[in-house]
Amino acid sequence: MIGAMTASRAGALLAVGETMAMVAPAAAERLADAADFRVDAGGAESNVASHVAAFGGEARWFSRLGDDPLGHRIARQLAERGVDVSAVVFDARHPTGVYFKDPGHGVRYYRAGSAAAHLSPADVDAVDLAGVAVLHVSGITAAISPSAAGFLEAVIERARAAGVRVSFDVNHRAPLWTAEVAAPALLALAARADIVFVGRDEAELLWATTDAASVRALLPGVPELVVKDGDVGAAVFAGGATLFEPALAVEVVEAVGAGDAFAGGYLSALLEREPLAERLRRGHRRAALTLQTTSDSVDERTRA
Repeated sequence: MIGAMTASRAGALLAVGETMAMVAPAAAERLADAADFRVDAGGAESNVASHVAAFGGEARWFSRLGDDPLGHRIARQLAERGVDVSAVVFDARHPTGVYFKDPGHGVRYYRAGSAAAHLSPADVDAVDLAGVAVLHVSGITAAISPSAAGFLEAVIERARAAGVRVSFDVNHRAPLWTAEVAAPALLALAARADIVFVGRDEAELLWATTDAASVRALLPGVPELVVKDGDVGAAVFAGGATLFEPALAVEVVEAVGAGDAFAGGYLSALLEREPLAERLRRGHRRAALTLQTTSDSVDERTRA
């Protein structure tokens, strides 16, 4: 597998956050019209772990799942992709969340009261950081419930105390909280991270920034800041350097999941100690593959 030995020496990626059962039409059809569907694991953080594993990197994922058929299906699917799910908690009292993709027309979530929404600071004791080089989290966890937000704060603090780099994808989800409420919370979380991923349009909505440079001005202390601009490209600010890499031109089937793919490709290259330009290029290549499917990830490891 690509980069397997190097990535192993660099340490593991641990991704933490909610994963749901993702139901999507097998072909690029409207949800109301499709006859055939796939049921797959879908969640921002576990998607990133899956992409890292596809490059041969050591990837782990932690969260709560319902102790139900969907929860066990998700765990099995992630394990089949090479993600270590051995620490996952199966919750007998709360269900696994579900979401439906309507290709080209967004996503519908059914996640209220899910097992992951019941993450709390007490769950941090179950998070094993041994051998972990990067903890990857996102703003979604801060939005799904107050207890999950407390868990996110606690796990970031524990990682920082252990010398583990924190990767944070802003991932603002408008159905979960308003921009007015989310903006200060997400900015504070981003400022505490070592690696930050944010969309240019997302940053504009939240913080009234206008371009990548103004996002950098807002977050000057983040060691590695990546600002994505859709089909235009992405810029990274790190160590006094600024690099831009254009996106790849592809025919888009479904955009949901492409940001996770970009982060997964980027972080896999970071774990292999590749230079900044290659991190951006690998992120774009992985995102391009995901844009051409209705799934959230690309299972074929040979396509890494």
